[in-house]
Amino acid sequence: QVQLVESGGGLVQPGGSLRLSCAVSGGIFSFTTMGWYRQAPGKERELVAHITSGSITNYADSVKGRFTISRDNAKNTVYLQMNSLKPDDTAVYYCNRRPPYPFWGKGTLVTVSS
Repeated sequence: QVQLVESGGGLVQPGGSLRLSCAVSGGIFSFTTMGWYRQAPGKERELVAHITSGSITNYADSVKGRFTISRDNAKNTVYLQMNSLKPDDTAVYYCNRRPPYPFWGKGTLVTVSS
C-alpha cells in the first residue's frame, strides 16, 4: 500500500523560501510521475508541478520561475523548492501521483505572511 508523507511547511515572510519533501513508500516510485498539489482556504485543490520518471518537469503558470520540483529515486522522495513566496502561495501542500491515487497524505501547511 502506498503511503505519502509530506513535510517542510511552515510560516515564512513574503519573498522567503521553503523546501518541501515527500517520502513515498510502496508502489514503484521510480516509474511514477509525481506531483505537488495545493489547496488554499476556500479553494479547490490544484496541481502546482509534476515530474515524470525521466525527470521532465511542468509547472502551473502561477509558480513558474519560482518553484522547482525534483526527485531522488534512491530515497523515494520528491521535493518542492519554493522561492520568492507570495501570500497567495498560502495553502496546504500535498504530494501524489499524477494522476492522483484515490487517497491523500496529511499535507504540510505553508503560510506566507508578514
